[in-house]
Order: sequence, then structure tokens, then C-alpha cells
Amino acid sequence: MDIRQINDEYSVSGQISVDDLDTIKAMGFKSIVCHRPDHEEPDQPEFAAIAARADELGLPIAHIPVGGGGVTAAAVEMMVDALDEFPRPMLGYCRSGARSTAVYQQTAHIRG
Repeated sequence: MDIRQINDEYSVSGQISVDDLDTIKAMGFKSIVCHRPDHEEPDQPEFAAIAARADELGLPIAHIPVGGGGVTAAAVEMMVDALDEFPRPMLGYCRSGARSTAVYQQTAHIRG
């Protein structure tokens, strides 16, 4: 797991596993957002499995998938909602962290 801090409220990572969630919580993250659609790769953990363990740990989690078409206005709106509703610091993840970074950067003009 390669976590890169964007700022005090948000960091990004490539794909996480169910087993990573205990470490993520221990690192102080208070919520998670997944920007990766299920089934991009055959060995990728499904969002539901990660969400189930996150729920057990008391970590709010949202699925805001960003596919090959890039970041959509709907994804940005959903991300703004997650940032407004979820405690921070928040960890966003996708395959490499790039989509999680892009979605977050596009929230800046909306959130001010």
C-alpha cells in the first residue's frame, strides 16, 4: 500500500485489500472512498468485501467509480457530498491513485 498525502484532509492510494483496512484505521484515517469500478481486473477485491470490513471497523466508505471515460460531473458531485458528510482525514483509492487524485482536485472549485 503506497499512501500519498494530498493535504491534511485527503490522501490517495492504489488498490487496497480487506487486510489493509486495520492498518488504514490505525494510521488515523476516518473514512474511505473507492474510485475504482468493480471487475477492472480479475484479481481485484470487490468493493462489497472492502465495504463490509470497513463497516466492521466503523469507517464510513463510499463507492464513486470512475471508469475509462474519466471523471464525470456526477462523480465530482458525489465526491463533494462524501467530503461534506464523512469525517476526515479521508483515503481515496483506485488502481494507482490517479483517479482518486483527479476527482479530489476537481472538487476544489465547488468546495471553494
